[in-house]
Amino acid sequence: MPTIPQWFVTQWDRTIRHEVAQKDSRLSVAAASRGTIEGEAFTINKLGDDGSLLEENTVRHGDTNWSVADHTARVVNMADFYEALPLDRNDIPKMLVNPVTGGNYMQNLTAKRNRRLDDIIYRALRGTQLLKDGSSIVLPTNQKIAAGGAGFTKAKLIQARKIFRRNEADNHNGEVLNITYNDEMLEDILSDTTLTSADFLAVKMLQEGDVSRRWMGFNWIPYNNLELTGGVYYAVAWCNSGVHWGEGYMEGNVTRRGDKKDAWQVSLGASYGAGREDEKKVVEIAFQ
Repeated sequence: MPTIPQWFVTQWDRTIRHEVAQKDSRLSVAAASRGTIEGEAFTINKLGDDGSLLEENTVRHGDTNWSVADHTARVVNMADFYEALPLDRNDIPKMLVNPVTGGNYMQNLTAKRNRRLDDIIYRALRGTQLLKDGSSIVLPTNQKIAAGGAGFTKAKLIQARKIFRRNEADNHNGEVLNITYNDEMLEDILSDTTLTSADFLAVKMLQEGDVSRRWMGFNWIPYNNLELTGGVYYAVAWCNSGVHWGEGYMEGNVTRRGDKKDAWQVSLGASYGAGREDEKKVVEIAFQ
């Protein structure tokens, strides 16, 4: 019986490969950044406009009649986040790769940070918005498109576009429109011949198997973390100016932990907040 196989070796991988997941922030680039926030919260000042016409002057040298403008301030509270990954110093000589010095642990935490930021913005678009006077505003029903027992359809997309036009919250008023889509929504779109029947769309969308970055007046942003409740997904469409976000701080550290037998620790801490600027600039689209 030959014994040479006893000397066979195994070549171990010297590269760390990250599991597939969303790595970048996709919603923050489609929102208004307020930059670095100093304090526990920031405000969004709003000056009301009822859309009425300038009043006609019918009395020469008459008394001045003042109009009343509505002044409100929205409050966005900051939230803190932190996560750390350890690596025992005794483990390093036993490995061919070092996820600390190689930056892999920090890349992992940065990806988590980016997904957290997107989640904050997504929830700000759909959630309850606080006001400085202590009251709050929810996204009204006329800014929501019900699932209606159906998936994502052409009719829902047209309805969303109609709402933005009705509100003067589209490209004709200097706004940039965005919409999220997940895998289920993508399947509905590519399967709907009323959406892909045109020659150009059929070639571009079906051959590429994706939604164009700008289509039907929207920038399409892939986002698989849409809320799913009772079998219903909640996508959201919005104007860039419709949601504000700010960063209190973000700091990554690679340190030795003397209290943990000098283990390496890679950590990332951050503080973020996001708030809806105007309900008329956001449309929620439910689908099954």
